[in-house]
Amino acid sequence: MNRMDGTNWRRGLRAGVPFAVASSVLALSFGVVAREAGLSAFGAVVMSAVVFAGSAQFAAVAIFAAGGGIPAALGAAALMNSRFLPMGIALGPSLPGGPFRRALQGQAMVDSSWVMAMDETGRFDRWFMFGHTATQYVGWCLGTLAGALVGGALDDARTLGLDAVFPAFFVAILIAELRDAKGRAMALAGAAVALALVPFTPPGVPILAASVVALAGLHHRMARA
Repeated sequence: MNRMDGTNWRRGLRAGVPFAVASSVLALSFGVVAREAGLSAFGAVVMSAVVFAGSAQFAAVAIFAAGGGIPAALGAAALMNSRFLPMGIALGPSLPGGPFRRALQGQAMVDSSWVMAMDETGRFDRWFMFGHTATQYVGWCLGTLAGALVGGALDDARTLGLDAVFPAFFVAILIAELRDAKGRAMALAGAAVALALVPFTPPGVPILAASVVALAGLHHRMARA
C-alpha cells in the first residue's frame, strides 16, 4: 500500500511507547557519558538527532574519551551499526519504490521497530515501523537532552543503574521472538556465533555475524511461508 496507513501508523506509535521510555532512560545515560567525555550539551543532542543509534554513539564517545580521533570513532560506530545491513536486506522487499526510495524508508529502521513490524511470515508492516520508530526518536532526543543538562550532577552513569538499561532493552525486544520455536533456534544460533567471536574479533563483528545467521533463518522462514 503506497498511501499512508494511518491505522498501522497509530498502532506503531502506541506500541513504541514502552520502548521509547526505555530509550529515553538509555539516552539519559548517553547524555551524561557524552558530557563526561567532553562533548557540549548541544553536541550530544545533535549527535543523537543525527546518528540515532545507541551502541554506535556509546562506542564513538568511548573512543573520544580515550583520546582517539574522529576516524577511529567513525570506524567503531560503523562496525557497531553493521548489523543493519542484513536487517535492511530482510526489510527491503517489504518497501515500495526504487532503490533510493527504499533506502530513505529504511532510515526509519531501528532494532525494536524492525522486530515488532515483522509478521509470522517474515514480512514487514512499514507504517507500523515508521510509527514505532517515531516514538522512540522523540524519547531518544529528549532523554539525551536531559542527560546532557544534568551532566556533571552525576559522578558516574552507573549511579542510577543506567548501565543495566542497554542489555535489558535488547532482552525485551527478544521476548516476543523467543516464544516461537523457530525464533528461539535463530536466537540461540546467533548468540552462539557471537559468543564464539567475542574473544577474537573487534567490537561489532560478533553482532554482524550473529545478524547474518538470523538473516539466513529469516530467509528460510519467508521461503516456506
